[in-house]
Amino acid sequence: MRFGWIAFVSGVVVSGVLSGVTFRHAVPPTQTAVWKEIAWPFPRDAWPAGKAFRCVADECNKGDEVYVRPKIGFCNCTTGVDGDDEVDRVTDLDLISERFVPVEAGKEISFAGMTGRMRYYTLQLPDGATRPATGLAVSHQCDVIVAVLQQMSPGWTSHPAASIEAPALSLLSSKEVAAWLYSTLGGA
Repeated sequence: MRFGWIAFVSGVVVSGVLSGVTFRHAVPPTQTAVWKEIAWPFPRDAWPAGKAFRCVADECNKGDEVYVRPKIGFCNCTTGVDGDDEVDRVTDLDLISERFVPVEAGKEISFAGMTGRMRYYTLQLPDGATRPATGLAVSHQCDVIVAVLQQMSPGWTSHPAASIEAPALSLLSSKEVAAWLYSTLGGA
């Protein structure tokens, strides 16, 4: 009787371990497998720190970074993000460099079920180098979610920010990031 009980428990444990291993390998990788979360790289300011990610795969220019955070109560409750001036004003480009210049007019964008605008910029860094970046601002009720996509690779000759756009939007729309955003916004 004792041997039967031990065999039964051993079988359950082995089955559980094997099914766990099988399950772990059977789940397709999420978009966040392409991105590695890193520490928020900016000093504290009036808004809570957000999440920062670095590309670690070929699908998204290795080394490029995405920074995202909510700014609670910082959006027009009626119109949302309604123009390029607002994108210029609310995105966190100034945390990277106070000197940023829009490259062209922005365009409408959506991620994680929220809509707003995005715009390409050239950042002038303190050492005189320039770097492409994209600012995104989407609204949720009276709150705004801002994101900056920063291309880190040197030596660009035309504005390559579009190359990071699709993988970054996939990251920002992923279940993991969207769940974090909505929980930060109070679950609404």
